[in-house]
Amino acid sequence: MSRVQLALSVADLQASIDFYIKVFGVQPHKIREGYANFEIAEPPLKLVLIEVGADARGHGPAGALNHLGAEELTADGYTKTRARMDATGLVDLEEDDTTCCYAVQDKVWLHDPNGTPWEFYVIKDDNPEAESTTELPLMESKGACCT
Repeated sequence: MSRVQLALSVADLQASIDFYIKVFGVQPHKIREGYANFEIAEPPLKLVLIEVGADARGHGPAGALNHLGAEELTADGYTKTRARMDATGLVDLEEDDTTCCYAVQDKVWLHDPNGTPWEFYVIKDDNPEAESTTELPLMESKGACCT
């Protein structure tokens, strides 16, 4: 079982939270400084909001996408997905037990032909004592994670 993840870069986190509460009718699952996520049952979606500021974000669709992903909801599902991703030869980065986006995760990253980053991951601890310690630098046309 899995759900698609859509991570958006936003200029004003609170305004975006208020907007998506109205759109999807659910409260955020997690809010941290500069970060929020929603676990939406219908449609099955993990919506992540990453505050980047107005200058970095701009206006309109350009600059909106931070990255895409697929969250596996079970360790077994992730093991199967990771094996499938590893077999493609497209994996750019593998991370195990990384604390990112305020959760401990195992994940792999790859990029589509246009450089769009995708992460395939499983959350191992959704509320770790330590705040996020892993910040991936935004790679030239291969940006990723919650930096």
